[in-house]
Amino acid sequence: MKLFDKATGFYMANHNKLGIEGEEKAIDYLQSKTYAILEKNWRYRKSEIDIIALDGPLLVIVEVKTREHWMVEEAEKSVTKAKQRRIIRAAHAYITDRDLQHEVRFDIIVVTKAGQAFQIRHIPDAFYPIA
Repeated sequence: MKLFDKATGFYMANHNKLGIEGEEKAIDYLQSKTYAILEKNWRYRKSEIDIIALDGPLLVIVEVKTREHWMVEEAEKSVTKAKQRRIIRAAHAYITDRDLQHEVRFDIIVVTKAGQAFQIRHIPDAFYPIA
């Protein structure tokens, strides 16, 4: 079943709606931990960074993975090496474009939905740029 998105005027698949909900929950979580959200869904070419935030002086690049409770697998494993390279490339473009001098950390946040409840699992330093 597809849902109509009034904001875009398009129909949206349920899994897209779940992904948006997950990103919103991840942002709420990060803000509750005093992260400053700089960007969400920032795009560079065909890549996208879900969340860019500051944790004190540290620039944090966050990939959000949202799953239904019955689909729970190790969601962080779905962030493949190829996906990591795209995120790292996009992060480099963001940093270069804004002439930032921050240290960078790459995190994954796994959001699991069971009924109306959400659980958050934050994995700091989930992956590193390849030298």
